[in-house]
Amino acid sequence: MVELSWGRGTIGNVVDAWKGGPANAGLLLLSLSAMTSRDWIRVRELSTDVLLASGARWPPKVAGKATLQPICITISIPTDVSYSAQHDDLASSINYSTIASGVRSILGSGTFTSLEHISRYVFDHILLNETFKGQFDQLHLRIAQLRPPVHCKTAVLETSAKRTEANKWTLSSFKHILEDIECNIIIGVNECERSETQLVRVNVEITGHASPSEHITTDVREVVRRLYDSALETNFLTLEALTSRLALTTLQELYRQGGQETMPTVNVKACKPFALVYAGASEVEVTRTYLDYPGLISKHNEPSLETSLHSVAVAFGSNIGDSFQHIEDALNLLESKHTGVSVVNTSFLYESAPMYVEDQPKFINGACMIETSLNPKDLLQLLKNIEEAVGRVESIRNGPRAVDLDIVFYDSLLLDTRADKEEADHLNGNLVIPHPRMSEREFVLRPLNDMIPDFLHPLSGLTVAALLNKVASDPTLHKVMPVPQQPSVSSPQFTHKHLSFSIAAPQKMFPRPRTQLMAIVNTTPDSFSDGSDHLGVSAALDFAKAAVQDGANILDIGGYSTRPGAANVSTADEIDRVVPVIQAIRTAASTAETLISVDTFRAEVAQKAIQTGANIINDVYAFTGPDWPVGEQANVYREQMKAVARKYNVPVILMHSRGEANENKDYSEYQYAGKDKSVTEAVRVELGRKVDEVVLGKGGVRRWMVMVDPGVGFSKTVEGNLEVLRNAAEITADILVGPDSSKRRNALAGYPMLIGASRKSFLGKLLGRETQPKERGMATAATTACAVQQGASVVRVHDVQETADVLRVADSLWL
Repeated sequence: MVELSWGRGTIGNVVDAWKGGPANAGLLLLSLSAMTSRDWIRVRELSTDVLLASGARWPPKVAGKATLQPICITISIPTDVSYSAQHDDLASSINYSTIASGVRSILGSGTFTSLEHISRYVFDHILLNETFKGQFDQLHLRIAQLRPPVHCKTAVLETSAKRTEANKWTLSSFKHILEDIECNIIIGVNECERSETQLVRVNVEITGHASPSEHITTDVREVVRRLYDSALETNFLTLEALTSRLALTTLQELYRQGGQETMPTVNVKACKPFALVYAGASEVEVTRTYLDYPGLISKHNEPSLETSLHSVAVAFGSNIGDSFQHIEDALNLLESKHTGVSVVNTSFLYESAPMYVEDQPKFINGACMIETSLNPKDLLQLLKNIEEAVGRVESIRNGPRAVDLDIVFYDSLLLDTRADKEEADHLNGNLVIPHPRMSEREFVLRPLNDMIPDFLHPLSGLTVAALLNKVASDPTLHKVMPVPQQPSVSSPQFTHKHLSFSIAAPQKMFPRPRTQLMAIVNTTPDSFSDGSDHLGVSAALDFAKAAVQDGANILDIGGYSTRPGAANVSTADEIDRVVPVIQAIRTAASTAETLISVDTFRAEVAQKAIQTGANIINDVYAFTGPDWPVGEQANVYREQMKAVARKYNVPVILMHSRGEANENKDYSEYQYAGKDKSVTEAVRVELGRKVDEVVLGKGGVRRWMVMVDPGVGFSKTVEGNLEVLRNAAEITADILVGPDSSKRRNALAGYPMLIGASRKSFLGKLLGRETQPKERGMATAATTACAVQQGASVVRVHDVQETADVLRVADSLWL
């Protein structure tokens, strides 16, 4: 191969030599030689049979007994052929016939344990052969096993070596290639792809794992088997997830084979040959090393972990006393100053029946994600100290406890500090990561799935979502939301009561708790629906008493009208309107225990209301204030409201809105979601973004304390409101959202939902006649029935008695 460089010192010399005529022909040839970058002499695809102890398609029937195998070898020798080319001199050329016959001879007379063993013999025969010394000192081999382990088309070893001194050679490169591992699996986002398997073809390159000079080999059969089995266990939506999973599986197997002594690089390509009509395949390629999974290279008992932040999943549970308060106390201690820990994400809370030891109270379970610089042992000690501080005492294994804190994941670390590998439950103060029993426990997997559904278990290689699917075909848990008593009462329990919500789709086969009824108590003179009906403490209290008697579970007190064109109300005036009413409700015997929510977007109002006796914050702007589009001021509103919610540990209801209720109704940017789905998608994306900003990160509101409201009647057309009601279940469904180029998990997945369509103006338009808000009761009843059918946990209404009747029937139909 001759390569020309466009520099003056090269081409110019050649031209000058050519112009000099025949007398300068030698100069021309020398110049061409100088320009040669690399020449190769190659023996391509030399076929031969060898006795391989590793077997053929299947392992040998007798372990270690060699099986005759066809292989194909390509021998490449880097050299300079310029002299032979100039003189056409056979004597100065490398005799590739001698090389080919010699290689066939040595391979035909021996028994080999692996492809690495074969390469070592070839390097010895050629590089250390006196015949070839002085002709070349480097050699590149490609050895292909034509009948490799089952599921794989070809297994290839590519390796290079260089002679350094007499009877010595060193390795310069080393790569295993596993070509066309094929399996039929469920993969893809389309409905047809979820119901029928399709062919996936995988190609893997492993660089730097073994060294023939050090007699370290790779068990290719076991790598292929693990890859094939791992692929069959998956049901991913994307090739990206599958390819990453297979890279991790490969590294895990290499580590198991002794890879801790090397630093391999794994390249995985996975393709779907039948995915595209006019293309050969769709394909994803990833490259990974142990450094992408720090846990794979930590030592057995002493993890070599840097002081940088680590992502850790901690599971918790309680079933003694006020379990909700025990859990909150534990997390407050965990993220307190000087612990080196930040809680950055939380799950929902779940009520579950006890496992193993059944004669004990039900458990409240959840999980959180933390960031910490603590190593696993120090973190474990911190958790044990917190358990003791909260009130846990040693009891029977799997028995009652005030709080239990367990490390489930620590990055992708694999760690077992036990001297002997006892049963999974008998840790006796030792640390096993991942937690050994997590894969069989729905009450651990479901909270993890709320936060990290796509995280790969570093041992099984399955995602958290896949592990959950294996154990939870019929959910056995209920979501629960604790509601604290405010202000504190003489009772030693901080939690006043808790609300229960189903975790399943609204189907009769999965009974769920009955729908909660929230009664609207407006203390404003200009409400769109009831004007000044409840203006004044006495009138508001009378309505509240009647509402509770008629079946209201929650009283929603508001002092600021969101009606378009309503007068602005100062913070002080809003407080003066709502606080006396809350105080009166709390002191009246018939309403003293009723839950109260304060309908406000102001932190000062929320705090005063809670201090007086409110239990819940209901914010129509989802903690971002009234401006639309959302600006910098939204950060101020958010941080202030988060601080109040966290300080008093109260549930919050976050609603979708776009400023003024009768404006900003254009949702055309979400048309990618499909016909009659753009508003639904907008709610998922826009409200989901706000909810994530409230829940995620240091200082976030606990996920289990958040309820969402799609904002019926706010910045939506008549058709838009109907779409939201019709598709309400999809708003909190665990699906992908966003355009095809940037799909992601729905941030609202799993949240309990409130729907409030009571007396809204769009109902009047649907009725086709002039109506006052109070005349829309029957229309509201229809939306209430729809809300129940769509799985709403709470409905917010003006007409309590009538709605209670609707709920009795609707709940009977759909719960």
